[in-house]
Parts: sequence; structure tokens; C-alpha cells
Amino acid sequence: MTGQIPIKAGRREWLGLLVIALPTFVVAIDLFVLLLAVPQLSADLKADSNQQLWIMDMYGFLLAGFLVTMGTLGDRIGRRKLLIIGSAAFAVASLLCAYSQTPEMLIAARALLGIAGATLGPCALGLIHFMFKDPKQLMVAFGVWGGTFTVGALLGPILGGFLLANYWWGSVFVLGVPLMVAVLIFAPIILPEFKNPNAGKLDPTSVVLSLAAMLPIIYGIKELARNGWEFVPTASLVFGLVCAVVFVKRQRKLADPLMDLSLFGNAKVTSPLSMALSYSSVGGAVMLFMVLYFQLVEGMSAVGAAVAMIPGMATATIGFNVAPKLAAKFKPGYVIAAGGIGVAIVMLSFVAIGTTGGTWHFIIGFAILSFVGAPIIGLATPLVLGAAPPEKAGAAGSLVQLSSEFGGTLGIAVLGTVGTAVYRAQIADDVPADIPAGAATAAGDSLAGAYDAAATLPAAQSGSLIEPANVAFASGLHTVALIGGLLIGTVAVITAVRLRHVPPMGGGATSDTPEEQADSADEIGKESVKPVA
Repeated sequence: MTGQIPIKAGRREWLGLLVIALPTFVVAIDLFVLLLAVPQLSADLKADSNQQLWIMDMYGFLLAGFLVTMGTLGDRIGRRKLLIIGSAAFAVASLLCAYSQTPEMLIAARALLGIAGATLGPCALGLIHFMFKDPKQLMVAFGVWGGTFTVGALLGPILGGFLLANYWWGSVFVLGVPLMVAVLIFAPIILPEFKNPNAGKLDPTSVVLSLAAMLPIIYGIKELARNGWEFVPTASLVFGLVCAVVFVKRQRKLADPLMDLSLFGNAKVTSPLSMALSYSSVGGAVMLFMVLYFQLVEGMSAVGAAVAMIPGMATATIGFNVAPKLAAKFKPGYVIAAGGIGVAIVMLSFVAIGTTGGTWHFIIGFAILSFVGAPIIGLATPLVLGAAPPEKAGAAGSLVQLSSEFGGTLGIAVLGTVGTAVYRAQIADDVPADIPAGAATAAGDSLAGAYDAAATLPAAQSGSLIEPANVAFASGLHTVALIGGLLIGTVAVITAVRLRHVPPMGGGATSDTPEEQADSADEIGKESVKPVA
């Protein structure tokens, strides 16, 4: 097809949204069912603890590393084409995961899965931005797309639990293959193609530099959070930061950069990205402490802990679909900021959680946090894409996803490290003198170590070790909750100020000031780029 997409999206565009949402749904399911499958696949493949971590982490490493490259590549070769290629690669990689015979094979397959996954989000966002020209419909489309991820996260533990109870562990990877096949069938028929006809050549050096920056940085942060200050992860982090500096300098010199740094001079880009980064950081830390609390303090299984998070996934789905309605009536900066303040209040409420009996506080708090936080991500996407030229929407979309991915890693690393430091400092003085040295050392390292050590002790000593460990863990949680709440609350206030001139999105409101009128024009009317056959 050649020509402009009609200003009002019709049946074809809404069916296209369904096709675009399928890969997102599959990715969400894949992320959450893996958590349930790790014990079975580890036993079957005889994966040691280090290999288990790489099985879990490899997907995220490669996904984050390739996001910027894939976002730009889609704008150059065609978003529909790259979405189809990525969906096919994701299906093949999923089958490789399902039928892996060794831990090394599964790790390699997860790496391919991450690279394929990096194509899906940027292409989907770019296509949605191109297909839905009407502001109201665009906001609804983004809400539906974002809600699809949380629906997948909601169904993931349920479907995964059923499959693991009745089939082998590889079945959880096969689950999404038929849906990806559906994308391969219907995408060429329903989706329009879009690519930037004036895009320059892809700069291979920039691609290498972006990977050389992102992968070592993410690896370094994760390993430092996991094992403390060690030479290899520290050197990796420094190397990645140096490559990032070189990457930025190169982008400033190129006529066709891999990443358009001029976008970062726009408050409609930097403020939503800052909020997305902050929210993902806080959310990542909360989930870390919540899972530890559920499984260790309350003794839940992995499945039980996953089920306890389902209410939060459900409220996030609702929040994603409420966000467009709020943004049509109120300024998006205020809606995002209100969400950030709501998250801050919930975080501060976690300070009241004690050593036991906090399960319902966590479940209800996480549900509220997910609901009020959904507009942060839900509105960041249209704001950032609206600020970018249409021909660079895919690259802009990759920035939103990268902020979320990197934010989760950063939150677990930084806030998790703070919580661990508080735990270790407190328990060092509180372990009873009659506890054996080995058990005391294990308890001094982590809460999991304390529970493992307590299981080897007589009942009286076990209880006297667990009690100070729980108290120290609660202190770490309180510190993280306080810091996280103050952090996102501060960013929310700054966001409200910086985005105060951006008018309601898709509501047809008339701006009152020249600055607001300019923002409104930028929101609704950008020069369109024609699709290609």
C-alpha cells in the first residue's frame, strides 16, 4: 500500500493493533513463566547456581544492549519488516530454549531470544504512532498496548504453573510460538510498512560502541549488586562508561547518528524518561524485597510468591487503560507527577512493615503502587514519541523501553545494595554469641544465608538467629522504602514543573498561552511520512 493513513483509524488499524500486541503479550508471559521453570530446568540440565543466574540474566542483557540499535534499524529498513523478522527469530529461539540439552545451550538460546526481543518493542511503538493519527485514538492504542504486557504478566504464572504441572519445563517456552506464527501470517496482510526514506546508512561503529557500553555497564551493575566490589565487574563498569562517552561524542559528529541526542534537549523527552527510570528503579527494588519477604520470612513457594503479585499486575492493567482518559482531561505532566507522588506514598508506607505479618501490606501496597504507577510508563511513551520526528519514532520508542529495562537493573543494584549494607551492618552486632561461627558468617551475608544456616541448627538456636536476621532485613527494607519514596517524589515534583505547559493529550483542549499552543501543535500535528509498499 502507498498513501497516508486516514486521520481516523478504522477496523484495519485496530486489527493491526491486535497483531502488534501479540509479541508484547508473549514477551510478558515468557518473563514470568521462566521464574517458575528455573527449579525444574536446573535439575534436568544439572545447572549450577552460576549457570542459573546466566539463564535468568542473559535475555535482559542482550535485550537492553540491542534496543537502541533495533529502534534505529526499524526506522531504516522498515518497522513491519523488522517486526516480522524479530517475531520469527523469537519463535525459533523459543524452540531452541525449549529443547536445550545443556545449560550452555539454554544460555545461548536465551541470548538469541534477547536480541530478537529487542526488535519487538521499538517497532511496535513506532507502528502504533504511525497508524493512529487521531490523538484520542493514539492514547487509547498506547493504553491497550501497555495493558497487554500486564495481562501477559498476569496470565504468565497461571499458564506456567499449569504447564509445569502437566508437561516438561520446555513447554513454557513453546507457549508463545503459535502466537508468533500468527504475527508472521497476519502482519504482512494487515500492518502498513513504514521506513524513513531519507535515513542514512547505519553506522557499524556506533552499533559496536553502543553494545560495548550497555552490556558491560549492565553486567557490572548486576554483579556488583550480587557480589560486592570485585575487580572484574568494576572494570566492566568502567569500560562500559568509557565506551558510552566515546559513543556520545561520535553521535554528535555524525550526520545520521544511531541515537539522536538532540531529543534530550526537549523536556517532553527527558522528564518522562526520568520518571520512567525512577519508577522502574523503585519498582525493581520493591519486587526484590517483596519476593524475599514472601519466600523467606513467610515461607511461600515460588509459585505462591508469583500468585501474590497477581493483584498488582491486574491493577497495572487497569491503570494503563485509565491513563489516556486522565491525560485527555488533565495535563499529562500533572498526571505523571500524581502517579509518582502516589508511588512515593506507598513506598513510605512500607516503613511500617515489621519483621512478620506484612504479607497483606505488601500485596495491597504493590497493587496500589502498580495502579498509580502505570500512567508513568503509559504516558511517557506517547510524550516521547510525540516529541520525536515521525521518521525517528522507532528509535524514540527504544529510549522508553531502555529506561524501563535499565531502571529495573539500577534499582535492584543500587537500592538493593543499600538494603544489603543496612542488613549486614545491623546483624553484625545482633547475632547471639552462642551461634556457631559458620552460621553467623552465613547470616551476616544475607537473609537467605541466615535461613539456610538456621535450618542446620537446633530449634532454640535457629529461632535466636532468625529473629535478628528478620529485624535487620526489615531495617534494610525501611531504608530502601524511605530513599525510594523520597527519590521518586522529588522527580515527580520536578516533572510537574517541567511539563506544566504541555496541554491535555487528545482532549482537544485549547491552550491558553503561546507556549502551550506550541506544545499542542507539536502534540497533534507533525509532518507525516508516507508509508512504503
